[in-house]
Amino acid sequence: MSASATLPLTLAGAARALARGEVTSRALVESCLERALDPAGEGARAFIHVDAARARAAADALDRLRSAGAQPGPYAGIPIAIKDLFDVAEQVTQAGSRVLSDREPAAADATAVARLRACGFVLVGRTNMTEFAYSGLGINAHYGTPANPWRRSERRIPGGSSSGAAVAVADGMACAGLGTDTGGSCRIPAALCGVVGFKPTASRVPRDGVVPLSTSLDSVGPLARSVACCAALDGILGGDAGAGPAELAVAGLRVGLPGDYVTNGMDDVVAAAWERALARLSGSGARLVELDLDVLAEIPRINSRGGLVGAEAYAWHRALLESRSHLYDPWVLQRFEAGRSQGAADYIDVLQARKRVQATVRARTAAVDVMVAPTVPIVAPRIDDLADVEVANRTNLFLLRNPAMVNFLDGCAISLPCHRAGEAPVGLMLIGETGSDRRLLAIAAAVERLFADAAAG
Repeated sequence: MSASATLPLTLAGAARALARGEVTSRALVESCLERALDPAGEGARAFIHVDAARARAAADALDRLRSAGAQPGPYAGIPIAIKDLFDVAEQVTQAGSRVLSDREPAAADATAVARLRACGFVLVGRTNMTEFAYSGLGINAHYGTPANPWRRSERRIPGGSSSGAAVAVADGMACAGLGTDTGGSCRIPAALCGVVGFKPTASRVPRDGVVPLSTSLDSVGPLARSVACCAALDGILGGDAGAGPAELAVAGLRVGLPGDYVTNGMDDVVAAAWERALARLSGSGARLVELDLDVLAEIPRINSRGGLVGAEAYAWHRALLESRSHLYDPWVLQRFEAGRSQGAADYIDVLQARKRVQATVRARTAAVDVMVAPTVPIVAPRIDDLADVEVANRTNLFLLRNPAMVNFLDGCAISLPCHRAGEAPVGLMLIGETGSDRRLLAIAAAVERLFADAAAG
């Protein structure tokens, strides 16, 4: 199968093709590798390491099993990309940095990686990311920045921190990507690159073998081409693979609107996509409910000294900052250094304020099934336009505002493409309460079908 051939990019499509003998795992892997290794493409920036030899060997082994009549599982042989934050046995986990380049190779897979491998997914490589996952822009000064698929010649940001995973999925270098999300790192690049990104409740997927950013906020989640893909991967990663989420209808859903906090500053493209999305939901029988959530405006003040991320990231990096600060990207370094100023009392204040805001939001959203918001309020800016440090800092905070709110609330959320064909990618974020992951995915599947029907019509 050449790169120009039709590749079944959804997990369900690839699984059907493999089961019917319409494609081999080796053909799927070769198609992805052809794209990833194409010197004219973004593979050299989307991946930090392409594991071509092992991917081919794994694909061949699974093809031999199928040829012998074995049934290795529906997803066995499907190519997936792994963010450089995860341990993969016998590989060095660098977290998109040069700081950890002399680490020993990992002795074992991270639990999330092990669960994917146990289902037969073929690991095609380690994807690029913002250094240590500490930004929503997706820019990496060490390994280059993969360009957004939209208007690629303009070299727009992919979003971060799971930048390479989003570009790899969008460009067909993998059928799905494994990412992390501390303040939007799955959802921001998904929204800006036109794919689907899911952030589960933080405690849902084990995080051992993953370089941490914030132990209070980190989540492990997938990026893929559809809600069904993300739901399948979430089941595997969460240890409850099996039946997918129950099917729901949009009609009758109570959809909460969080207010100005999530819509302030939208550009014209995002605003138009947002209004169209709300009109489709309402026109299909969903009830839009305006919520009193002025309390959300307190989040930036609560985090003004760095918040949980600043304190917890600094704690993990403290020794490295003392001995290897010269190896960090200066822009990322200044974010870590900011954590020095927080004391124990500041950290405790944030924890207490977080509980208060969470309780208020839970009480005021109890009557709705789901909340919605623009994933990010602007389309992807050009990389060159963020060369100024202050502009980059402002843009980063702006992109993080809406998705980071969900991490602060300890909720789950998913970003779905809601733009029209040919327009800049825009994401609609659906937000569920703590632990409602499977129900949220069912709602997202219904909304995805609604958008698909509208596009077809």
